[in-house]
Parts: sequence; structure tokens; C-alpha cells
Amino acid sequence: QVQLVESGGGLVQAGGSLRLSCTASGRTFDNYAVAWFRQAPGKERGFVAAASWTGLNTNYADAVQGRFTISKDKPKKTVFLQMNSLKLEDTAVYFCAARRMNTVVPDTYAWDYWGQGTQVTVSS
Repeated sequence: QVQLVESGGGLVQAGGSLRLSCTASGRTFDNYAVAWFRQAPGKERGFVAAASWTGLNTNYADAVQGRFTISKDKPKKTVFLQMNSLKLEDTAVYFCAARRMNTVVPDTYAWDYWGQGTQVTVSS
């Protein structure tokens, strides 16, 4: 079993930056993938970014490509999402996820474990 806990959300002005963290507990992450999704009010949960736990595979949604970066601290079993040049439309609850395969896919149904989410609000 894997538990995921996100932190780092908050209120930021448009154009600013924020870094989210997701710390995992439970089993080892070898052969897993990790990801970030987000859900805005009234919208479905959508893919943001993903990375294989081992290797260098990453995948980003078009809307965040070039602005967001997913990274890992393996000894601390922590995943980060660095968000730069934030826009109003980035406002959402951000969820960390993990799956029991080392492939980075954008489909929500493919992910096995989820955190509770952290709110990110971008103001004008």
C-alpha cells in the first residue's frame, strides 16, 4: 500500500511561482510512475505531468509544457511540481498520484494511488 501526502499549495499572483511536494510512505517505488493531476471547480480531473520513478521518462500536458517541471527526490520518496509563470487558469486542486507501472500515461483511470489534494489559487 502507498500513501501520498501533498503540500505546498496556496495563493499566488499571476506570473508567480509555486512548488508543490508529494511525500510517499509505504512500499518502495521501484518500477512505479508518479504524476500530478488537477481539478478546477466544475471540471473533471485532468493530467498535468508525470515521471517514471526510475529512468528519465516524463510527460507534460500541453497547457503546462515549458512552465511546470516534475522532479523527484528518491531517498526522501518525494515528488515535486515546480510551477512557474502561473496563470489564472492554473487555479485548481492539485493531486499527486502513483501507479504500479513505470510508464507515464495521462489517463486518470490508470493511476492506482492518490493523495488528498492541495489547493492552488492564482489571482490577478
